Amino acid sequence: MDMAYPTVDAPYGLVPVGLIGGRSYTGATRQMKIASNYGTAIGKGDLVKRVNDGTIERDGSTNALPATGTLGVFMGCQYTDPNTSQLTFNNQYPGSIVASDIHAFVADDPDLIMKVAICSSGTTMATLARTVIGNKTGILSNTLNTTNGASKLAANNSVATTSTLPLHIIDVVDTTATGSDTFQELLVIFSTHTDNGSNVFIGGHAYRNPVGI
Repeated sequence: MDMAYPTVDAPYGLVPVGLIGGRSYTGATRQMKIASNYGTAIGKGDLVKRVNDGTIERDGSTNALPATGTLGVFMGCQYTDPNTSQLTFNNQYPGSIVASDIHAFVADDPDLIMKVAICSSGTTMATLARTVIGNKTGILSNTLNTTNGASKLAANNSVATTSTLPLHIIDVVDTTATGSDTFQELLVIFSTHTDNGSNVFIGGHAYRNPVGI
């Protein structure tokens, strides 16, 4: 009898599932401020980055992480709704919220292991073979699902050994495979920072990047 495999219908962003070294991810996040009226929406599972004024913004990296590094995965936010004056918790930051107390919850551990769906372009699902483990991949930084606030970020099905690519593949997800060697999801970590050729280190996770903002 053939085994029935679960289907992954669409990308869902980055989902923290563990930490390097077999350690558990227990849901820990750090609160980080978003500037009032920041105009770009951020979905649960998107990446975020630090900017000069000390606030955070959506990190739309595709083929390389920001020069000063990424901060981690956006897991939701809270703010005083300017229309109701009520404290509001939201999976997404909708964009253009005028409030002085917008705080994102960010999974910021540099050792995060994250699950991510594979797409060929946009939100078109794709598969890869187990041989991709150890390679690097880029990000398809799709706009979030505004209905449920979830990210649509995905891993690109084009893999390489290029050091600057943002995600390092450490495993495939067996439970959603569509066959014996066709996998719909990956386990990834942040790629380490790299030398840009001028003895300047760029990319990687911000906490381990020697470059300041």
